[in-house]
Amino acid sequence: MATIKVPATVPSPAEDCDQLRKAFQGWGTNERLIISILAHRTAAQRRAIRATYAETYGEELLKSLEDEISGDFERAVLLWTLDPADRDAQLANEALRGWNPSNRVLIEIACTRNSSELINVRRAYHLRYKRSLEEDVAKHTTGDFRKLLVPLVTSYRYEGIEVNRKLAKSEAKMLHEKITEKAYSHEELIWIITARSKAQLIATISHYKNEYGKSIIKDLKSDRKNEFLVALKAIIRCTCYPEKYLEKVIRLAIKGLRIDANSLTRIITTRAEVDLKTVEAVYYKRNSMSLKQAVKDHTSGDYKTMLIALLGNNA
Repeated sequence: MATIKVPATVPSPAEDCDQLRKAFQGWGTNERLIISILAHRTAAQRRAIRATYAETYGEELLKSLEDEISGDFERAVLLWTLDPADRDAQLANEALRGWNPSNRVLIEIACTRNSSELINVRRAYHLRYKRSLEEDVAKHTTGDFRKLLVPLVTSYRYEGIEVNRKLAKSEAKMLHEKITEKAYSHEELIWIITARSKAQLIATISHYKNEYGKSIIKDLKSDRKNEFLVALKAIIRCTCYPEKYLEKVIRLAIKGLRIDANSLTRIITTRAEVDLKTVEAVYYKRNSMSLKQAVKDHTSGDYKTMLIALLGNNA
């Protein structure tokens, strides 16, 4: 399901560091050499490269990269080079510092990472910012969004496939009642959507549609300008159908005349080692075009080369 390609024989961290150092020296930076190394190493291999680089040259690799490259290319390389949990912690912090009700980054992180990964993100956030993630979520959000997002980022969803059909039926009824009453921020509604396992939540929304003749997503579209309802829909979609959700983020990022490079970079760098191949398949089915071709058509330069490398092309 990952898209990145790693060589059959991987050079040692020391050899990679030597090549990266050469890429930084001279009159110009060798961006293609940087891509050929970092875009084709796993998280564990990149971690070893960073440790070896710091030990050998007395400087953090990320700092050297910041000094040598810039723009969207820099953003992609730096995010990719970070450990996954550190990367998510940084993305969460950025989202909170510039938070507004239409921001979906926290939802994306909380709903597409498994429970262990989310704990690692919270641990990385704590170490990096000297505060808990939930503390900052509570600080930067208010009202119904605080009620929704704090339990979401602290949830430890069960990941088994077991489903309680009786419970699904009763909770579908409760969700329908609260949505009909427009009690969208009711604590039980929030608890079901943020805490139930993926399998249980899918069973509940399936029963909802069968019993009431309309999907819960459609019922939550009653007010398209209500950002809280949009957030509820995003949590359901992102939890139950993450590949479809991520495909839509990418599609919207490159839809207009000016691409949303932050969103495109975020999805590719965070999912290239996880499920980006599945997202690619969904993208092709939805758009009759490969994701690689779409990225080629909407990006340029070293930024394009980096993203295409993460999508599986050799650099």
